[in-house]
Amino acid sequence: MSPELILGVLDQSPIPRGTSAAQALQATVELAQVVDRLGYHRYWVAEHHNSTSFSGPSPETMVGQIAARTNHIQVGTGGVMLTHYSALKVAEQFSVLNAFYPGRIELGIGRAPGSDRLTMAALAYPKQPADVSAFPQQVKDVAGYLNGAMDPEHPFGQLRPLPGPEYESAPDVWLLGSSDYSAQLAAELGLSFAFADFFGDIRDRGPVIAELYRRNFKPSRYLDKPRLNVTVQALAAETEEKAQYLGASRNLNKAGWTMGLRSGLIPPDEALAVDLTDEAKEWMGKFRSGYIDGDPQQVKAAIEEVAGLYETEHVSIVTITYDYADRTRSYELLAEAFGLTPAEAEPSAQSG
Repeated sequence: MSPELILGVLDQSPIPRGTSAAQALQATVELAQVVDRLGYHRYWVAEHHNSTSFSGPSPETMVGQIAARTNHIQVGTGGVMLTHYSALKVAEQFSVLNAFYPGRIELGIGRAPGSDRLTMAALAYPKQPADVSAFPQQVKDVAGYLNGAMDPEHPFGQLRPLPGPEYESAPDVWLLGSSDYSAQLAAELGLSFAFADFFGDIRDRGPVIAELYRRNFKPSRYLDKPRLNVTVQALAAETEEKAQYLGASRNLNKAGWTMGLRSGLIPPDEALAVDLTDEAKEWMGKFRSGYIDGDPQQVKAAIEEVAGLYETEHVSIVTITYDYADRTRSYELLAEAFGLTPAEAEPSAQSG
């Protein structure tokens, strides 16, 4: 039996076919309000560029919108793709967010591009795309700027441009990843680590990577002991059969990349009717092995099992469905299954 879990949500702002990217962003904000009331601990948003499946190219903007419309939940990024940006600028953005919502902002940082090569070039144009070998220094700089911990010998060590509150309440910095590279870097820098189990086909090596992070963790001014969050792909419905049916939209959306199908989520009936290639069937079988679909008690038990494998109490959930109502319902069912305590109702800073 796992200890009491600290449950969060990672929302990728999926775009159902026939809807717009703007509608997907609105749905993400609405879902944040729902899970805030349900008692989830954190809500992270992702970064994707030039995608017909997922909206959200500016997660830092979304964090501000969500924090303004919720009351209790930690709001953050899963994550900002730091190689595209200036470490100073990212630190400034999250310092501003923390000034408005002190103690509620988290910064998840990723190394992956969150886009294709053409978009990577466009994000840097007319300059050259950033050298990913500088990523460790960028991570150090972001954490240093946010916490007043810059090396005095650093070329910009004397800068203090951040408008947020005192450094003691700086946003928590999480390093995101799905490889031993990210785990080792988080351990070396003494930062929290968020592992992307939700990719679906990496659970056989995920716990090994988590143990590598714990074993090599060096206490820092940011964190005195390792802290790991594992994010899983899960979908709960009233019955196992319904959950598997609803999951067809998500499954095809991912497997369809091998067939050139890139136009957003489609209804489950249509997804089940698509004639898959052998390659797509093989790929779907691989990633589905790590997905958790079922009735609330089945999903709860499986999430607890995954938390035990990773030896962590921090678990976040990605749920992707064609219909927004089914996505919301999944989080409601799991909140009930886990016995989350609903937040006390109070007006948020903004309505909407």
